[in-house]
Amino acid sequence: MKKTAHRIAMVVKVGCISTLLSSLQITASGQTSQSQTSMVQTDSVQANDPYKEGAGFNVVKSKYGSVNFKIYTYLRYLNQKYSKADYTYANGNMIDIDRRQDMQVNKVNLQFLGWFMDQKLRYIFYTWTNNTAQGQSAQVVVGGNLQYIFNDHLTIGGGINSLPGTRSTEGTFPHWLSNDNRSIADEFFRPSYTTGIFVKGNIVKGLTYNAMLGNNLSQLGVDAGQLDDQFNTVSITTAWCPTTGEFGKNAGFGDFEKHEKIATRLGAKFSRSREDRQGVPSSEAFENVTIRLSDGTVIFAPDALAAGTQLDKATYMMYGFDAGVKFNGFSLESEFYFRDVSDFTGTGVENIGFNRLTDNGYQLLASGMIIDRKLQLYGMYSAINGEYGDPYDVRAGLNWFPWKMRSVKLNAEYMYAHNSPVGGLSLPYFVGSNGTIYRIDLIIDF
Repeated sequence: MKKTAHRIAMVVKVGCISTLLSSLQITASGQTSQSQTSMVQTDSVQANDPYKEGAGFNVVKSKYGSVNFKIYTYLRYLNQKYSKADYTYANGNMIDIDRRQDMQVNKVNLQFLGWFMDQKLRYIFYTWTNNTAQGQSAQVVVGGNLQYIFNDHLTIGGGINSLPGTRSTEGTFPHWLSNDNRSIADEFFRPSYTTGIFVKGNIVKGLTYNAMLGNNLSQLGVDAGQLDDQFNTVSITTAWCPTTGEFGKNAGFGDFEKHEKIATRLGAKFSRSREDRQGVPSSEAFENVTIRLSDGTVIFAPDALAAGTQLDKATYMMYGFDAGVKFNGFSLESEFYFRDVSDFTGTGVENIGFNRLTDNGYQLLASGMIIDRKLQLYGMYSAINGEYGDPYDVRAGLNWFPWKMRSVKLNAEYMYAHNSPVGGLSLPYFVGSNGTIYRIDLIIDF
């Protein structure tokens, strides 16, 4: 009798939970984008379904607020065995490369987002892991930000956010052609994530702005005691979409939406930061960046610019421009970078013989939906014209969307790198990559 009663109680509890879940209503995700288009809907998704693509599952909704839950993760097979086993820096120093062939659950990102008390007061909080760097500092990050949406022209926020210095840090993630890794030029020039205040919105229809004032170029793995007291990192971008007034979901790469009218975009960016050696990330955890020479040397490393030198501070300044067109599932996109590093202070800087570093580079991307919302092919090329080398990378890949939604994707890619100046455990390439790299990712993003 006791066992029977226990089973009945369990059935009642499960039934109540099922009834509760089925009664939940989908709510706004709390993420806005001036270029956002309609969500993909399928016949199996009903209007009252608690799941919405791009917003995750709604778990709470009341007159006081809402909570949506999202997961982004992927399983990666990586093969670097066909790249060279050593690398020589511009100063002649040689290092051995620990090439990998493995399978990893590369990242797991758990997000909670929604609104509270006022639908204009939005929040997003997350836990983001870099499983390829288990045991290193900052391989697990808990962060987020708060935003208040006054109107289409003005949103103000504070917290951890990306400095919008390139298209990949403007809020386009994860709508990229190559899953969760950038071209080496984009990775070399871009700013990263930090804590600060930001504003964004529409100036007029089709013309947007996004600006942030932050602590430094990359705060992950850097504690408050390591930061200077200047609060002088700034990044600004503007984008104009003259033909359709938008450029796809989150202004991402590729034409998954299959624009029936030609969509065009022109963008301009500026970033500046006075960087301190103590405030530079010391780990290769995900999303960390630091200022490097074009051979991969970190400028704050001992003897980086000359024997007997040790930089303590330097000023990073970067300009960027992008242009793109999308039509009928096809896209052609480009981005150009111009970086200036100057105003050196530290030991032995008077003996360096120059007072600034200038580098420039670009990336070109082309893609096409061979099967509508199902199969996408793409190619990429990027290059850096630097004072310590001219690295580049070439890629060809495909994206397969089995359910014709971005929520599940298989990404396979061939990459050839030449003297990569950037890399890390979370990326498919490493500093000094020379040769062929293969990668297959299975992505879930709901």
